[in-house]
Amino acid sequence: MPININRILNPVELSVAREGGALRYAIALAGSFRAQLVLCFSGSKLPTKTIKSATEREMDELIRRALEIYLAVPSASQVDWESIVIEAEDVAQGIVQEAARRGVSLIVMSASRHPVLHALLGSVAESVCRTAPCPVLVTHPSEHEWVGATTGEIDLRVVLVAHDFSDYSELALQHGLAMAQKFQSELHLLHVISEPVLQESEPAGSKAAIENIYHQTTQRLNTAISAQARLGCQVKTVVRWGKPYREVLSYVKEHAIDLIAMGAHGAGFEINALFGSNVDRVLRQVNCPVLIARHLKPELENRA
Repeated sequence: MPININRILNPVELSVAREGGALRYAIALAGSFRAQLVLCFSGSKLPTKTIKSATEREMDELIRRALEIYLAVPSASQVDWESIVIEAEDVAQGIVQEAARRGVSLIVMSASRHPVLHALLGSVAESVCRTAPCPVLVTHPSEHEWVGATTGEIDLRVVLVAHDFSDYSELALQHGLAMAQKFQSELHLLHVISEPVLQESEPAGSKAAIENIYHQTTQRLNTAISAQARLGCQVKTVVRWGKPYREVLSYVKEHAIDLIAMGAHGAGFEINALFGSNVDRVLRQVNCPVLIARHLKPELENRA
């Protein structure tokens, strides 16, 4: 099934220093996919005086200036955008509800990190990743970037998909493949055989058993992408042994990965299990943007 990105929501603050690259990514992707950009401001994040005193025209002017700063271009007229203000006590819930209501196909947002503990991802970003009605692209400050800071041009060279053969990792593959084909990037497909599997092999730890598992997994991974899909980008499949999150993080460093696509749920990758899931650990420690693949769940129409 082709991936269609037609509306991108970006939770944003008017502070240039705080927002970092998420707005820049959102603008660049909106331009590339010809998607509408919805800039979402939280009432709890904006000074009350700003909300009450700023007219709609003044607010648009503030946003336009922010767009120009991030893109470093004379105007933001090429981007189809609108702004909304959410006044909600629970910011994450407000973002998720607005994304569902508007049928958003991608949320792009930044997350802070704790300087010592790899950042407890930031409660808002963490909550949105767990409950969003669509995929979420998470960026971090001081990371390996692929959207030009002064040009807004996308230079996405290597996309990594963490694949565990679950339905959600298939969804991650669809998104990763779509991005790789769109920007003519390399696509690396990585499966990690976890340590418990090694212990259950018969006879345990034997060379023949290990080789058999490896070859079967490699063959299965090679068939995950059709020959036709491979025509749109260069594909590399890799099988490793160990703890999934550790191998993903190691692979990112070894191969200068620009973007990771992972399913929100899967075999051992459950993001709902905080402080322990593979997705959660990758999000907290990786040095590049991460795309959390989720099924689209637009808000259902109210029923009488």
